[in-house]
Amino acid sequence: MYKGKSIILTICARGGSKGVPGKNIKPVLGKPLIGYTIEQAKTLDWVNRIVVSTDDEKIKKVAEDLGLDVPFFRPAELATDSAGKIPAIIHAVETAERHWSENYDIVLDLDPTSPLRNLDDIESAVKVLTDEYDVKSVFSVCEAYKNPYFNMVEENENGYIRLSKKPTRPILRRQDAPRVYEMNASIYVIWKSVLLKDKTIFTNQTRIYEMPRERSVDIDSPVDFKLVEILMKNKR
Repeated sequence: MYKGKSIILTICARGGSKGVPGKNIKPVLGKPLIGYTIEQAKTLDWVNRIVVSTDDEKIKKVAEDLGLDVPFFRPAELATDSAGKIPAIIHAVETAERHWSENYDIVLDLDPTSPLRNLDDIESAVKVLTDEYDVKSVFSVCEAYKNPYFNMVEENENGYIRLSKKPTRPILRRQDAPRVYEMNASIYVIWKSVLLKDKTIFTNQTRIYEMPRERSVDIDSPVDFKLVEILMKNKR
């Protein structure tokens, strides 16, 4: 329980990955990638239930070897390249409530492809949701490397190039542009009732939790694996 609220923590890890086959269980410094997130989740003694949502037998076995109970699979239609993450989270939450006869107040999702977050990042994101009475959801971000007010462009209807966002005044340095953020796909926190009703993490009362770039790498390619290993070695 966290401040009297019951929390389910979901880890969504499907088997199919075209960019890096077997990505979620690929070794990183000798440990399966998903292992870093599972170990973090098990450290959070205020989490009531940890659920791995997967369609893959190998991922299921790795999770079970690391001490988690994985009693059900994600349906195939929620594990395709075109399937969104939110339906998979909803399936995991609803199935877990039925399986364990439990009821949760808050859904906390940790992505296994973002192993550089720390425990303080996780609790701080949850704190944003629970400490501000009007917040419905929270997700983690880092400051964007490129800025649409300064050095991001797009084509107009005639094929000519313009800035993605028109500034209200001339901006000569990126540092002078309004701050914008990248979703780093690391942490999502939302009230369960909001998730089931709105079926999105974006609400009219969503806030962000900002993380530094060095903890915001989202693994999506072989190069990302190399970068994460370098950062982990430096941290050690």
